[in-house]
Amino acid sequence: MIRHIVFFTVPEENREAVRKGLSILTGIPHALKLEIGENVKTDQWGNAVDFVVYGEFESEEALAAYKAHPNYDLSTRTVKPLRDTRVAADFDSAKAVIRPLRD
Repeated sequence: MIRHIVFFTVPEENREAVRKGLSILTGIPHALKLEIGENVKTDQWGNAVDFVVYGEFESEEALAAYKAHPNYDLSTRTVKPLRDTRVAADFDSAKAVIRPLRD
């Protein structure tokens, strides 16, 4: 499974427009799970992130199909001019570290 996580920072005056623009992504059928969340900002070391997109995909091909969907382009065109920062990461959960590594 591929996990797709994207973090956004957004000026206060653009938050509702970004939330609406990101919500377009939920209409794309290729994700097993897709959530748009607003950071509750309770971390003791940093709370710069405002929104998170979290998706789970069966394969890299499913993630590619998601990104090729017209709604992905619409969301990107809507959100990009309204946000400050975007940081994305994709990882294969089958290769994730799930317990302490030992020598």
